[in-house]
Amino acid sequence: MIQGLDHLQLSIPVGRLDEALAFYVDVMRFTRVPKPPELAADGGAWLRQGGIELHLGEEQPFSTDGRAHPSFTVSDMDAVLEPVIAKGLPHRFDQGPNGYKRASVFDPFGNRIELMQKL
Repeated sequence: MIQGLDHLQLSIPVGRLDEALAFYVDVMRFTRVPKPPELAADGGAWLRQGGIELHLGEEQPFSTDGRAHPSFTVSDMDAVLEPVIAKGLPHRFDQGPNGYKRASVFDPFGNRIELMQKL
């Protein structure tokens, strides 16, 4: 039986980790955490916020279709979107299911991050 979620991994292009960290740490407010020494040579980075662990894996070739995505629940959509909007980063407001405010933000590589706030 599945017991829970250990982590999410998103792909980023090889050689663009600094750009990814600028988005996920500075804008989305994740904190970088050390990778285990035996995995450090694989590149990428591990990030954490609250109970969510996000792994960024460098891949060559890289591609995304902009549809596959993680979805994070948020307590204050406006606060989460504030740095996204201030930096002029791609985002959109989506029709949510009843009882939810929903938006999507896009990292520098086109990965979609869905945000859901229960009303």
